Amino acid sequence: MEIRIGLANTARELSFESDETAEAVKKTVTDALEAGTGHLSFTDAKGNSYVVPTTAITFVEVGTDQSRRVGFVA
Repeated sequence: MEIRIGLANTARELSFESDETAEAVKKTVTDALEAGTGHLSFTDAKGNSYVVPTTAITFVEVGTDQSRRVGFVA
């Protein structure tokens, strides 16, 4: 699933594909913001790691777990 994170004072957002479920990502972000943690850590589908400061997060968009359908819908 695709995850997009908006960061304050930057023109672009951080976007990557993750193997985690949508609920796991939401819980990680919510828990870190409520606890006042200084940063979040994510790993994408390719194994790259991202460390994001929680004070700079403006939004988090989590895609769906469903795969895209191919073809025409009648």
